[in-house]
Amino acid sequence: MLTVAVSLLVGGVALHASTHVFADARGYTHAVVTALLGALAWALLEPIPLIGGAVAIVTWVAIVKRRYRLGWLRATGVGVATWAAAVVVLAALELLGIGSVSALGVPGA
Repeated sequence: MLTVAVSLLVGGVALHASTHVFADARGYTHAVVTALLGALAWALLEPIPLIGGAVAIVTWVAIVKRRYRLGWLRATGVGVATWAAAVVVLAALELLGIGSVSALGVPGA
């Protein structure tokens, strides 16, 4: 349970950081809730045979689009920046010896 909570917080950090670049960033709590909604959508849709990954990523971007009131292009930019930020945060944690977490709510991280 602790790993899931920390992973969700890492996903929230990455999303919050990326919205400072592409959107009017809201509070960190808003980013964590958005990451949680994205993780739930990903978990439900990704297992669909053949098209699950594509449907899941479009849904994840749609959640970001809706929660931050963005267009599709900017929401996609937030997605790419969120993934990059998550990779950096996870690499830093790995260097500190904390390698058992992920970035929950960030596709591909």
